[in-house]
Amino acid sequence: MRAFVTGGSGFVGRELIASLVAAGHEVVALARSEAADAAVAAAGATPARGDVLDVASLARGMAGADVVFHAAAYVKEWGPREDFERVNVGGTRNVLEASRSAGVRRVVHVSTEAVLLGSGPIRGADETRPLPKRAMGRYGGTKNEAERVVRAANDPAGEGLETVVIRPRFVWGRGDTSLLPQLVDAAEAGRLAWVSGGRYPTSTCHVRNLAAGALLAAERGRPGGVYFLTDGAPVEFRDFITRYLATQGVTPPDKTVPRVIAKPVSALVEGLWVLFRRKTAPPVHRTPVWLMGEEVTVDDGLARRELGYAPAVSVAAGLAEMTPPAG
Repeated sequence: MRAFVTGGSGFVGRELIASLVAAGHEVVALARSEAADAAVAAAGATPARGDVLDVASLARGMAGADVVFHAAAYVKEWGPREDFERVNVGGTRNVLEASRSAGVRRVVHVSTEAVLLGSGPIRGADETRPLPKRAMGRYGGTKNEAERVVRAANDPAGEGLETVVIRPRFVWGRGDTSLLPQLVDAAEAGRLAWVSGGRYPTSTCHVRNLAAGALLAAERGRPGGVYFLTDGAPVEFRDFITRYLATQGVTPPDKTVPRVIAKPVSALVEGLWVLFRRKTAPPVHRTPVWLMGEEVTVDDGLARRELGYAPAVSVAAGLAEMTPPAG
């Protein structure tokens, strides 16, 4: 298989490339800069200079590809909504347009459980749960719209482009350049607080489990299908975050904020930031409180049944490989 990867220099993209190469596939990855060229080459891919905002460069990179893995996304904590829309929605439209132009057979889109934000608690959610018309927050809202675009692009007749969506929950692992640095900074600055003690279940997905699920989606996924991916049974949020931070030599503060306070305060602060068009990130906003301040669990049973998915990396094993040796 010849694969094309967007977001290849990122945390998820690098693991996707490494997994594809290990499986014997030829990989080309989009790269926006010399640094990105070096990162995707180090992971094992041939870099193709371009940008998700440029359809022509995407189509050139995709030439001859059988499958496109779309992992590029704007995942910053805060920023102008138009920046999220331009990359997460506009970039996804461009990937689909370029895929059709290049004659690609299948696109595997990396989505997120955040597409469900705003439709009530996410507890044991599966793929039958409908998407809210507009998900909460800049990231969740634009990823919701992007997923809708991807699912609508699938050709039900089976004669054109096939699309498959994967939804990993809480991606983590060695080399995490996304969430882990934010957690470390918040803990070291004393800004990290547990919501109602943090003792509630959460689903997680190790980055290698994500990559394995993505490859299965490319090979076996039902056209138009959506699949949650996890590490298996949920874990306690506080225990997991404490052990995750411990791999970096960081101990989180012990302070806690009641959920009945955290939720309305985060909504109020976010509203004020939007009203006054503040460019800096607010001290608290809804997305992290809803995704990390209460139970968020999803069911990966469909991926197990239809794809043959089974997580190869357990939470214990993934944490162990990140923990520095004693002494």
